[in-house]
Amino acid sequence: MALLEVKDLEVHYGMIQALKGISFEVNEGEVIALIGANGAGKTTTLHTITGLKKASSGTILFDGHNLLKTPAHKIVGLGMAHVPEGRRIFPTLTVLQNLKLGAYTRKDKNEMVETIEKIYERFPRLEERKGQIAGTLSGGEQQMLAMGRALMSHPKIILMDEPSMGLSPLYVSEIFNIIKEISASGTTVLLVEQNAKKALSIADRAYVLETGNVVMAGDAKEMMNDEAVKKAYLGE
Repeated sequence: MALLEVKDLEVHYGMIQALKGISFEVNEGEVIALIGANGAGKTTTLHTITGLKKASSGTILFDGHNLLKTPAHKIVGLGMAHVPEGRRIFPTLTVLQNLKLGAYTRKDKNEMVETIEKIYERFPRLEERKGQIAGTLSGGEQQMLAMGRALMSHPKIILMDEPSMGLSPLYVSEIFNIIKEISASGTTVLLVEQNAKKALSIADRAYVLETGNVVMAGDAKEMMNDEAVKKAYLGE
């Protein structure tokens, strides 16, 4: 059984239908990329999975739980973390305070300290800046903080929305290397990313969304060589 299974998902914004019955699944340990143009429904998909947007119909099953019947604040406790578009860190709090907020579902304080140390090992820059106000970090550092904060909850799956948006090429490469490390450590990844070439290069499988429909699905490396994908999304 898939770790995350989305089936016949429909979502509306008033009279506008954003998702038109999409279905896809994410197996444990995979990196799955959702690619598509702006307005295709990628962010809406993640928001609906994490309970930030209400579905009109369909099912979302995560590790045996029906997420459409689970309040958003309880979904984190099931083992799902979300790195939202635009990072959404708490800009007036310090780096360390932001990280601690990512562990609000954790009860064991000693374990939280150990987790913070592991986050610092993965993101040495966050340790260097742990007392710094988060809003004064660079864009790349804020993205690392958003990812570190999500990892504080020990998620089974982490949903990332446009992690490379607005970053310099150097930071883009660094962020994608970190995503590969997160996957290698055993965390499943569902990745929404405008940089389709980068996303496909690290993904196992991918789904292409167009105007609220899944129009293509398959092996990510094969998709990179598909002429239609190259033309539409890879700029080739």
